Amino acid sequence: MSLEQLRKGVIAVLLGGNSAEREVSLLSGATVASAFESSGFTVRRVDPADENWLLQLEGVSFAFNALHGPGGEDGVIQGVLAALDIQYTGSGILGSALSMDKIRTKQLWQGIGLPTAGFVKLQADTDWQGVIDRFTKVFVKPACEGSSIGMMSADNAADLQHAFALAKDFQGEVLAEQFIDGPEYTVAVLGGNALPSIRMETDNDFYDYEAKYLSDDTRYHCPSDLSDEEELEVSELALRAFESLDCSVWGRVDMMRDSDGTFYVLEVNTIPGMTSHSLVPMAAEAAGMSISELVQKILELSVEVRS
Repeated sequence: MSLEQLRKGVIAVLLGGNSAEREVSLLSGATVASAFESSGFTVRRVDPADENWLLQLEGVSFAFNALHGPGGEDGVIQGVLAALDIQYTGSGILGSALSMDKIRTKQLWQGIGLPTAGFVKLQADTDWQGVIDRFTKVFVKPACEGSSIGMMSADNAADLQHAFALAKDFQGEVLAEQFIDGPEYTVAVLGGNALPSIRMETDNDFYDYEAKYLSDDTRYHCPSDLSDEEELEVSELALRAFESLDCSVWGRVDMMRDSDGTFYVLEVNTIPGMTSHSLVPMAAEAAGMSISELVQKILELSVEVRS
């Protein structure tokens, strides 16, 4: 199926959904839908939170998945679309499920020798002081959420237990990840290639939800401050991390650099944000690609993968 054939049909843009990232997904989906429409595609916006959303998929040629978080980014919607014989953008069921689970992701990376921050799974009977003694400072994260939702830092046992109590209200398990004191980078992946890296800088304690989507004070450096050799290093690390999880088509790999210059991969996002504050469109623009060209490239690559 070619882009011209798809242009004659209907592209369903999946947006919204029921996860904690619903509002971000609505913005991402609106950006994607507008980009397609400006290029002459017929678009149908489909929100799985609607009662009759499955009926709205009848007659579509392809589905562009702009759903973030559980239900949309974890293999669930991918399985539904596969069962309905509807081709879709991005990673498949396995890659989506693996990358959404930060604990399984990090276990796999440790197994193949990729550098990733140390971590422990938190439970109600965790030795809170023991975790602090081991790591000094940690980030507490729900294992199956994105956009830094439910994430807090802790450097003492009381704060760690409090952070766990908040994070466990979200889907999946909870982990405490070793704090890395250094700059945060992200590398977008598109069709087996790494786009220019971006360094994020915020006055917040870390690059949290507010810094990602709400603040106008977050600074983005693209191209980042890396040398050519370092840029090659993070590009190769991002591609290894991405491919190790059976991810495909497009995504984003987040990493941090510690004081001795070592890069550590944090997580892979298989459906990154496409809002006005989002990083993949920024990296694509640095590579000379407009948002309309980006969504069409994602569509084209997805057709190749699903064919």
